[in-house]
Amino acid sequence: MPRAPLPRSHGGARPRSRHRTACGFTLIELVTTLAVMAILATWAVPAFQAQAARQEVTTDVMRLKTALSMARSTAITRRTPIVVCPLDDSTSAGCSKANDWTQPLLIKPWNDADAPALRILADGEVESITYRADRPVRFTALGRASGYNGTFRICGRRSNAARIIVSNFGRVRVERGADC
Repeated sequence: MPRAPLPRSHGGARPRSRHRTACGFTLIELVTTLAVMAILATWAVPAFQAQAARQEVTTDVMRLKTALSMARSTAITRRTPIVVCPLDDSTSAGCSKANDWTQPLLIKPWNDADAPALRILADGEVESITYRADRPVRFTALGRASGYNGTFRICGRRSNAARIIVSNFGRVRVERGADC
């Protein structure tokens, strides 16, 4: 038995419906989403700032520890005294007389004005790095720092701090949570 054809719609018009479909979101959904985002931002931003402050101190601790360890290793390898000091901006080849260890760090042979710098490390990010004296750290050919030993105090934002201790034997160690 053949089927009867379905009636065709005339004019392509849709049948009218009582309900329209929603396109987008409501004002209540928008306000709720913004409130949740504001709460998350209020909670996350201080934690992120504290993490960034800790990271600044960690970065400078590693920078200074690397410079000191590299200088000691070079002194032992070359069997000659090596010095680590803040770079003097005016000469760009010598040690600074200031005690500002946040400046770029210079690693070079001791008492050899004509010798080129072995390494220059970038400047620091923290607020202050202090050392007990306004002189460089010198490692002898045996890797000792006798007479040049001491403690570096690295102070960052939000009371983040650390100390780097250089022993008479030239060993470098780090302590967290120093006072600034």
